[in-house]
Amino acid sequence: MRLFVLGSAAGGGYPQWNCLCDVCRLYWAGDERVVARSQSSIAASADGRNWLLLNASPDLRDQILKSPRLSPAASAGPPGRRATPISAVLVTNGDVDHIAGLLTLREKQRFPLYGTAGVLGMIADSPVFQVLDPAFVDKRPVAIGVGFEPLPGLFVEIFSVPGKVPLFMEKGEVDVGEESEMTVGVKLSAHGKTAFYIPGCAHLPETLKARIRGADTLLFDGTLYADDEMRRAGVGEKTGRRMGHMPISGEGGSLHAFEGLDIARRAYIHINNTNPVLVEGSSERGTVEAAGWTVTRDGMEIAL
Repeated sequence: MRLFVLGSAAGGGYPQWNCLCDVCRLYWAGDERVVARSQSSIAASADGRNWLLLNASPDLRDQILKSPRLSPAASAGPPGRRATPISAVLVTNGDVDHIAGLLTLREKQRFPLYGTAGVLGMIADSPVFQVLDPAFVDKRPVAIGVGFEPLPGLFVEIFSVPGKVPLFMEKGEVDVGEESEMTVGVKLSAHGKTAFYIPGCAHLPETLKARIRGADTLLFDGTLYADDEMRRAGVGEKTGRRMGHMPISGEGGSLHAFEGLDIARRAYIHINNTNPVLVEGSSERGTVEAAGWTVTRDGMEIAL
């Protein structure tokens, strides 16, 4: 099984286009300790030729241009005027940074689109997504906890994780941390190996720990290093937990939460532009690496 990181940043990417927080300033100043990152998305394959796209970020077109394995010329299908190695798409929630890239896939290309009934229903109810011609894009609701095989040899199961509804659906008091079909994690299995992709998670219940135990790879929510990071950076008032993301550090953080679970490889993904782990050589980067974590970057490939 192969995992390919198309985008490793949270919504807005890194640097954010209008941000002058301390971490973004480094990029604008040409500091070599930081590199640009696009918005979170990965691809998975059991054969290296057919790929499942997990989340479609607003940066998808540029991500494909930078990934020869995803170019039309790399398609394993029959020759034709339209082709792609992207054989299926799965969305884990309805956040803009995970669904806006679907609009890039509107050019009469056949593929199944997987997601929970709630998320696919939300997409279907939005007039702008009607550009995804139903004659070509087959929306296939997936039940929580029921495995399926979107590509030959690649087995997938989605499961609820603590989260919330997308920002544009928030009304009144928001239930943050609920487990529903609006935010899911993904289990990927092939050739006897198992990987988990969880780009958003508000907290870590014991049931989720038990599910992940013994995994070969975990790609986990690394949005903020500290819960109040955006407040301290002067770019927002919401905490990480209010946004549905558990912080890396501090009480209840993810840094040490997975210790003792026999996970072979742990890596942070969906990293916010304010997060100092983006800076090579920073004390925060050193802390996460010392704890056994990797900070993903665009173009990273994981072979299992």
